[in-house]
Amino acid sequence: MIGRLNHVAIATPNIAEAAKVYRDVLGAKVSDPVPQPDHGVVTVFVELPNTKIELLEPLGANSPIMSFLNKNPKGGIHHVCYEVEDIHAACAKMRAEGATITGTGEPKIGAHGKPVIFLHPKDFNGTLIELEQV
Repeated sequence: MIGRLNHVAIATPNIAEAAKVYRDVLGAKVSDPVPQPDHGVVTVFVELPNTKIELLEPLGANSPIMSFLNKNPKGGIHHVCYEVEDIHAACAKMRAEGATITGTGEPKIGAHGKPVIFLHPKDFNGTLIELEQV
């Protein structure tokens, strides 16, 4: 069902500093920050030849990544995102398998403008999984 790795997301308390490390130290191409109010984060994408790194900074005190940063003040890997051909078919399969889809359980538009869902870490070896329709 899952396709290629789309990105690895890293939560950070300071997206400008994190982007600088990838750009200036590691020599990667780094996007400008983009607020994602529907998700409560600011994103920066680091482009790699085979995938992307998504840097996440909280957008407001109610950001869903605040609890993660409270537990990991310096930041760290937040989730991995895999591509799927059909997000609705993926939802149906995950429900049939007994997996927990976070939020409303329905896809919403993600940072790339495509439908996404998140799968609860308790069902996936402690890893938050994002599925994104290609």
